[in-house]
Amino acid sequence: MPDYDIITPRLGLRNWTKNDAVAYHVLCNDSEVMRYFPFLLSMNQVNDFIVRMQRGYSKNGYCYFAADLIETGQFIGFIGISYQDFESDYTPNVDIGWRLSREHWNKGLATEGAQACLDAAKDNWNIDTVYSFASLANEGSIRVMQKIGMKQVGTFVHPKIIDYPAISECVVYKNI
Repeated sequence: MPDYDIITPRLGLRNWTKNDAVAYHVLCNDSEVMRYFPFLLSMNQVNDFIVRMQRGYSKNGYCYFAADLIETGQFIGFIGISYQDFESDYTPNVDIGWRLSREHWNKGLATEGAQACLDAAKDNWNIDTVYSFASLANEGSIRVMQKIGMKQVGTFVHPKIIDYPAISECVVYKNI
């Protein structure tokens, strides 16, 4: 069994390895999974993401963790927290996020993992305030934010996707 940082009844959340790249690349090339993002990810972008997560993990002890199903060990995406410092009224902050393969949607896995990450943020890393961002159109992610007890605190145009008006206006949630 991998060395999981967070274990829930169905999920193991862990640091990333090079072995996650192919599965994550497949996930990030599913147009439905990436519907609220500006583009599909190349293998180079996937590898860069994994390196960023590993660096964040080494520096802070957390990241957007690679998520496995405990029962099978199958990699299904990520759930976790990450430091954000892009230019906005809501940053810098620690953000919670998730991205799961489509076959694992609507099973409560994102909610289960996100709740465990919120708990760990406070208990393991002394992080009291966590934000979450999603395109206004991303109703699935907004529902997860609500289910884990976060409250909407605003909206903004995300500077990293300002050139993509269909998704650039984002909602901001915060654990309160």
